[in-house]
Amino acid sequence: MTTAAAARAHVLAVVRGHWAAPVPEPAEQALTDLLLVTSELVSNAIRHGGGLVAFEAAPSKDGIRLTVHDRSPDIPTVAFGSGALPVAHDGGGYGWPLIIKLAHEIVIERCAGGGKFVSVLVPLAAGPEAGG
Repeated sequence: MTTAAAARAHVLAVVRGHWAAPVPEPAEQALTDLLLVTSELVSNAIRHGGGLVAFEAAPSKDGIRLTVHDRSPDIPTVAFGSGALPVAHDGGGYGWPLIIKLAHEIVIERCAGGGKFVSVLVPLAAGPEAGG
């Protein structure tokens, strides 16, 4: 993956492959949230993390686990914040607050060979046609 668009396309393929009939597809809002988190993680790796090294989207029983590997060992302090949107532009944006609000189990680890892994779980609720 080299772009957020490519990562989103990959995530959609993973979702479609995993949640094929007879398993109900996730709700449209859950998919929108998943794609937004995907875009933010990949964009952060490209813009602030020295470049994207790897990207993975793995289904779990609760949703999709997204993992991004970038080149920077710097751990963003806002990643463990409250998720409150910034009131003034102080150099930070809306990316991490959105990730915090839409994802769970945020884990950031430095890599022995350099850079870091950022991993989050984005829950996927079943769509209304599935009775969810």
